[in-house]
Amino acid sequence: MPDPARKGEKVYRGIPVSGGVSRGPAFILGQVREALPEWTINESDIPKELIRLHDAILVTRHQLLAVQQKVEDAMGSEDASIFDAHLLMLEDQTVLDEVTRVVRQQHINVEQAFHKVVEKYATTLAAMDDDYLRERASDLRDVAERLLNNLMGRPEISLSNLSEPSIVVSHDFSPSITAQMDRKKVLGFATDVGGKTSHTAIMARSIEIPAIVGLKNISHVLEPGDDVLLDGYNGMLVVNPTDQTLFEYGQLVLRQTSAQERLRCLTGEPAVTLDGQRITLSANIGTAEEVEAVKASGAEGVGLFRTEYLFLNRSELPCEEEQYLAYRTVAAALKPNPVVIRTLDLGGDKVMPQTHGQPEMNPFLGWRAIRLCLHERNVFRAQLRAILRASVEGNIKLMYPMISCLEELLQANAFLDECREELRAEKIPFGEEMEVGMMIEIPSAALVAESLARRVDFFSIGSNDLIQYSLAVDRLNERVAHLYQPTHPAIMRLVDMTVRAADKESIWTGVCGEVANDLSMVPLLLGLGVTELSVAPPAVARVKFMIRNIRLSEAKALAKDALTRESAAEIQTRAEAYARKIAPSLFD
Repeated sequence: MPDPARKGEKVYRGIPVSGGVSRGPAFILGQVREALPEWTINESDIPKELIRLHDAILVTRHQLLAVQQKVEDAMGSEDASIFDAHLLMLEDQTVLDEVTRVVRQQHINVEQAFHKVVEKYATTLAAMDDDYLRERASDLRDVAERLLNNLMGRPEISLSNLSEPSIVVSHDFSPSITAQMDRKKVLGFATDVGGKTSHTAIMARSIEIPAIVGLKNISHVLEPGDDVLLDGYNGMLVVNPTDQTLFEYGQLVLRQTSAQERLRCLTGEPAVTLDGQRITLSANIGTAEEVEAVKASGAEGVGLFRTEYLFLNRSELPCEEEQYLAYRTVAAALKPNPVVIRTLDLGGDKVMPQTHGQPEMNPFLGWRAIRLCLHERNVFRAQLRAILRASVEGNIKLMYPMISCLEELLQANAFLDECREELRAEKIPFGEEMEVGMMIEIPSAALVAESLARRVDFFSIGSNDLIQYSLAVDRLNERVAHLYQPTHPAIMRLVDMTVRAADKESIWTGVCGEVANDLSMVPLLLGLGVTELSVAPPAVARVKFMIRNIRLSEAKALAKDALTRESAAEIQTRAEAYARKIAPSLFD
């Protein structure tokens, strides 16, 4: 029970990552674990120890696959893909060989051998300069903890059996723990660490649970059972809220409920500015099953179909026919609205074991996306043929990811022409007039946009990568996340350069990255000349409301001013002030 002496309202501020207000007793996740057992084994015991390890790996693999399937069913393939790296780590032969060697040479039980080996690798990864590799240290420890639990027969830390609805507080949540949250029992959660684009934040938004991250040491400050109010809109955690605070938050909830009702009324309305500029407002999806969410959101089709999620979480590559059926399903369900299908964007943090790629020191700058496809031609051919065939069934547009230069685009287009010729020779129908575009997500592409624009039908700006590649900032790295600035003058100029190059060739420019979902950025993007935005289905109504309150002439003036500014903070402040002025209810 909470100590009565600690009564009195206290407010802690963190980073809001999933909107909503909830109140309940604090449940502090985590417990003191018993020390790992250690004993000396005889030579004759070695085979039995290695069999125990093998059995624990099988159980752990089964658990990870079950959790992954649960996440995919509840949240979609994109969130489930987090567990691909965990599965690969579990069966890493280098690690397993070293564990076997330690057991044989040191004659110690397998728990200790496994812990020593994994901790050595995790410590090495955590000390790396490369951000991606540092992040893998926590993944490796998460997998190791699960396997050690199975070796020792101890229960894993879980939220599946909470005794009462609670606000869950922890240092951090592993993806496997987050995936098992019972939404009826977990009213909200708060963590010491994390940022807006961390896995914890992404999954919180996916399951629509109010959440705050980055609260420093909140898991040590609170006591189990503390009365907690969590404000996921503003990033505030209120302990022992007063009656006045509860009243004020009651009013906030009423305003939010009323705002949601107003937004629902816009489902069938067009995204058009006050002075008549029609904007195409689309949705991002990862699987064909999400098409109903697109239709319910009021989006005008799909602006980004992330096809890589058809390839992940499986032992064999999807064949041409399977892909064709998936693409055709979406196109037919949404016609005549467009469906923009992005070709494979694998690599980086999305690993496809079937391609047998070698480990890379910096996979985000390595063999991925269009680079992989131009090398793995059989994989690329099956996808291009499937997309071409499906284009008969609806308004499909194709776009290539991660184009960095004209040569890559020319190679991709030439290969697409080969696929067209194959289909013609086989007398298989396809959409002869299908539009072909590309993503602008590498600074070099924006800088040569004029050359690229002459060879495509549209551009789609992938702001997530464009920002982090331009500013050399990993948005998942807490130490530098503050440098991830969508309003950086360089980003403004790259977007402007891209739009002007597109306008010169009379092609359209859209944005499918996270900035399209940022309400303060929407007026800026429209002012810069962007005519299409693609966001997650739940965000469509809010973005549409913003668009319908914008006067394009004012947005152009805002963008023109932004291009003269030298500070990201200045641009952000002016953009947010304008957005709040024209749509204050979205910021309450």
